Amino acid sequence: MGKGANKHVVVIGAGIVGASLAYHLAAKGAQVTVIEAGEVASGVTGRSFAWINATHPGPDPIAQLRGTAIEAYQRLETALSALQIRWTGALSYSEEVMQACAQSLSASLLSRAEIQRLEPNLKHPPQQAFYKAEEGSLDAVKATHVLISAAQALGAKLLTQTTVSGFTTHNSNVTGVETAAGCIAADTVILAAGTGTRPLAAMLNISLPLAESPAIFIRYKARANLVNGIISSPAMEVRQGADGTLLAAEDYLSDAPEHQPMAIARQTAKAIQSELRAASTMEPETACIGLRPMPEDGVPIVGYLPGIGGVYVCVMHPGVTLAATVGRLVSEEIVGGTLAAALVPCSPQRFLEKSTSV
Repeated sequence: MGKGANKHVVVIGAGIVGASLAYHLAAKGAQVTVIEAGEVASGVTGRSFAWINATHPGPDPIAQLRGTAIEAYQRLETALSALQIRWTGALSYSEEVMQACAQSLSASLLSRAEIQRLEPNLKHPPQQAFYKAEEGSLDAVKATHVLISAAQALGAKLLTQTTVSGFTTHNSNVTGVETAAGCIAADTVILAAGTGTRPLAAMLNISLPLAESPAIFIRYKARANLVNGIISSPAMEVRQGADGTLLAAEDYLSDAPEHQPMAIARQTAKAIQSELRAASTMEPETACIGLRPMPEDGVPIVGYLPGIGGVYVCVMHPGVTLAATVGRLVSEEIVGGTLAAALVPCSPQRFLEKSTSV
């Protein structure tokens, strides 16, 4: 076993980020316990479009971290083939994504004829679009279960339907997690509960600038092979799952009746039908709101909390995209004490520095 064999780590949150942390930590020999208030992948993980990409419009403080996301998933898939990532590539011609792709060396600019060959069901292919062949998607719920199962095979423990009620401390260090089932001792506690991370930090009298950013995730019953890859256009953002389900993502507008998830799903269906041939029979299967954890400055919060020992935060958007690389890098820091340069911009310390400089 490695030098982390005797390190007790409690991961709070069993979404895809927490699951990746648990797997990578257990693989390095840490003794891991995962605590989840609901069920595995019952939060925003199950309401994610799950596009694995490194594209970001505008200046990107985490460009180095984002740039490792695809390679990290490829490495993870080699170890865990059950992840079944669909490396279909992504076609983008929305203005925002086009601008971002223009700065990417891996993006190919396709002609209209090439776009038509790639996605023959497009009714109105643009004159040009960017294509990134290395991008893909996965079933985020299934992937989370695969990671948790792999962690358990390495000795990790899972407690679902278990609410955290507090923390035990000694000399300004957190030493355990209190639950209705008892106290779980820990050398390190990782807060990886998505939007639930903020109230957990508040139990330690720490205020994290973290907001809930809602988005709508839609699943449609549709004809198989309607789209071959991921399409991001001004009219739609869609991909098709391995089971033929058509998946779409939309912005959350308001709580007005006409903006409720199923109403948006019907509006989006019309937009998709106007863009794709053979989509006339598609119908909404589910439509729901996912609450994405959004740090105040848009940059992931990853690192030890200042002012108290033994507590590590790992919360971000986009969680699915970054889960594999963050899981690996964080495990290396917690078990081996090695902080990756890609994680430096994510440190919670930046908020403390900001408040003291005002």
